[in-house]
Amino acid sequence: MRHVREDMGRRDRVQWPSVVCAPMVTPPVSATGEPLCLLTVHAHPDDEASKGAPTVARYHEEGVRTVLVCCTGGEEGDLQNPALREPGQPFHGLTPEQEKALLAQVRPRELEESTSIIGFHAVHMLGYRDSGMAGSPANEHPDCFHMADIDEATGRLVALIRRERPQVILTYNDDQTGYPHPDHLRVHDISVLAFDRAGDPDWYPEAGEPWQPSKMYYTLWSRGRVEALHEALLAKWGESPFDENWRKRPSQDHRITTKLDVARWFWARTGSLRAHATQVDPTSKWWFGLDDDETARIYPWEDWILARSVAGAPSDTAGDGVLEDDLFAGLRAAHRVTTGGGQ
Repeated sequence: MRHVREDMGRRDRVQWPSVVCAPMVTPPVSATGEPLCLLTVHAHPDDEASKGAPTVARYHEEGVRTVLVCCTGGEEGDLQNPALREPGQPFHGLTPEQEKALLAQVRPRELEESTSIIGFHAVHMLGYRDSGMAGSPANEHPDCFHMADIDEATGRLVALIRRERPQVILTYNDDQTGYPHPDHLRVHDISVLAFDRAGDPDWYPEAGEPWQPSKMYYTLWSRGRVEALHEALLAKWGESPFDENWRKRPSQDHRITTKLDVARWFWARTGSLRAHATQVDPTSKWWFGLDDDETARIYPWEDWILARSVAGAPSDTAGDGVLEDDLFAGLRAAHRVTTGGGQ
């Protein structure tokens, strides 16, 4: 298997050798005979690690084609791992300007390692510059994602959807009041538009044969997950990074439609986060206060909100009052390969 990295801005292609070795499986197909494909849309390198990595690893193991669209290069990210400034480490003694320059060289390599660990078959860079945090001067950079024309940015994503032909798209929530990063907001906006336009031949006729995705899901950290992890961290360490302000955010648990058992795949999250060594402090209790086995015992699921569907509501695929346990519920051929608990 080889990873394909494509920058939609530069139109170049670079082959990345994968370090993932997986058993040969028969690729699962849809009810219409199309190979199943899962496409995720993220704002920056490292977002693919912190949001949904175990879910992607689970479907990759099953043989589903897994695709990442990363909208920016993360140029505005700061060094988050202070150990890399110690003597003998690559950022020792550098000025802030020199740190930024080195980060720009390192972050693509971190993304390559992270996506290899998770098991993405293809990685596409949408080609925009990181917009920085809300209110920062970077918001006004002419090449940043925040400043991009919405129809042009959507067109880039539509072209990739038509090429990859995913049945399922994962993207960011419509409610981002807790972390209103300009690039995260724009990811949501273009994902919703692209879901509607990819199958419409009147939009972007030059972008390939129309393809209508079947389902779109939003990410979220559920209140149930946060509270479970908070209590476990208190029991283990006597403290928790989930402070009162974080835990007082409005719950969206009532919106959850889909609950995936990913207990066997938390290694993908841990490994991919550690691959982003400049962006993730390995001593952080937020990310690493519980090991994979502990996390799997405490909260073995990832939660999703089915936001758009041409395949019907969750009650049509899982039954009334029953949460989906499969992103491809209602889309598969009669015989399916199962991976993971209870499926």
